[in-house]
Amino acid sequence: MRCPIPDSRSTALHQRSLIDPDTTFPLHPPLLGGDPTNSTAEVQYPLEIGYDYDSISADDFMHPALPGLHRWQRLLPPLAPEVDLAVGGTPLLRMDPLAEFTGSTNEIWVKDESRNPTWSHKDRLNAVAVSAAVAVGSPGVVVASSGNHGASAAAHAARAGLPCIVVTSHGLPPGMASLMSAYGALVIETDTDRRWPLLREIVDRYGFHSVSSTTPVPTGHPFGPEGYKTISYEVFQQLGRQAPDAVFVPTGYGELLFGVAKGFQELAAVGLCEVPKLYACEPGALAPLASAMESGAEWARVPSVPTDAWSIACTVTGLRAVSPVRSSAGAALRIDEESMYAAAEAMARCGLWPELSAAAGVAGLRDVVRSGAEVPERSVCIMTSSGMKIPSPYAAVPVTFADDWGVVDAYLEGVAAPVG
Repeated sequence: MRCPIPDSRSTALHQRSLIDPDTTFPLHPPLLGGDPTNSTAEVQYPLEIGYDYDSISADDFMHPALPGLHRWQRLLPPLAPEVDLAVGGTPLLRMDPLAEFTGSTNEIWVKDESRNPTWSHKDRLNAVAVSAAVAVGSPGVVVASSGNHGASAAAHAARAGLPCIVVTSHGLPPGMASLMSAYGALVIETDTDRRWPLLREIVDRYGFHSVSSTTPVPTGHPFGPEGYKTISYEVFQQLGRQAPDAVFVPTGYGELLFGVAKGFQELAAVGLCEVPKLYACEPGALAPLASAMESGAEWARVPSVPTDAWSIACTVTGLRAVSPVRSSAGAALRIDEESMYAAAEAMARCGLWPELSAAAGVAGLRDVVRSGAEVPERSVCIMTSSGMKIPSPYAAVPVTFADDWGVVDAYLEGVAAPVG
C-alpha cells in the first residue's frame, strides 16, 4: 500500500462506524465493505471519516465558495493533487420565478451542481474517492453506475492517470455511454443483478478500487460523502454566512443526503448556524427511505419498479439515509414522476435544465407546500445534474422553419408586439 498523500493539511484521523462511533479503524485503506465489526449478513453499516475536531474552528469554514475542494482540505480526507478538476464552487441561485410553480412565496434557492466538471454532484464524491485510490496505490478504479457516477469516476480516474471500468445496466442512454467512453473508461453493460457481483470480481481479481457500494445494504465508499459536505459549506457562505431553513435533496442511496447533513452538523458544532431540516426526495414508485422512516427501521428494501428518474431509482436504503432525516427533524418525501416532470419544465423555463432526477428537490418543495405543512422561510433545492446528458420529453419540441410565419406569429403574439 502506498503511504497516504504527503504534506496534507487534512485533520482526518480514522474511519468510524455510523452505528457505533466508538468503533474506529485506520484512515487507510478505505474499508469498502462497511463496518466489519458491527455488520451482519443481514445488514451492513456504513463508515464515515472522523477528524481532529478539537483543532477545527470557525475560521476553517470561512473560505470563499470557489471551485477547488482543496480550500476545505482540513475538513476532508487527503486530496491527491493529480485528481484536481476544480470541483465545486457551484452557484446558488435565487429563483423567485419558481414561486408560481411551488406555491411558496418565501425564499427559493437552487444549488446548481450541473456546473461541476462532468455536470453533476458526483464530482464532489469522486474528487475524494479517487484520491483514496491514488493514496493506496490502486491500479485502477471501478464503479457500478447508471450514469452520473460512472461519468464522474471515469473523468477523475483519467485525471489521475488510472484506468476505469464502469459496470452499468442495459439501456444506458447513448449520451452517458459516450461521456464515459470519452474519458477512456471501459463501459460494460450487463443485467442489473449482475452489476455488483461483476464489480466485486474486478476488485478481487485485479485490485481495482471501487468508488461505489459493494454491499447488499448500501454502505458506499467511506470517503465519498465527505466531498458532499462542501455543498453545505458553500451554501452557508453564499447565503451570507447563514443556513437555510430547509434543504430538499434528490435521494437514491442517500450519500448526498448524508454529506449535506454532516456539513451543516460540522458548521453547527463550531457555533456558526443551526442544522436545517432535510427533506429526502425519492421516486414515489420506490421510496425505500420513506418506508424505513415509516417503520422506524435502520434500513429497508422495496420491490423494483420502473421509473424515469433512474438516477435515484434505488430499491434499498440504509443508515446513511435514515440518520440525517431523523436527526434534522426532516422527512422522506415520495415524489411522483408527474411532479418531477412538471418541476423540470418549470426550472427549464427559469433558465435551468435539469435531468429529471435533479428536479426532485423542487418537486419536493411543492409537495410540502401542498401538504399544508409549515413552509420554510428559506429553502434550498439541490439540482444534482444537467438535462443535456439525457433526452427529456418536456424539452422535445419541433424545430420551426424560418418561413413558417404562422408558428412564429402564434408564439410572438403572447410575448411581443409588432414594431411600427
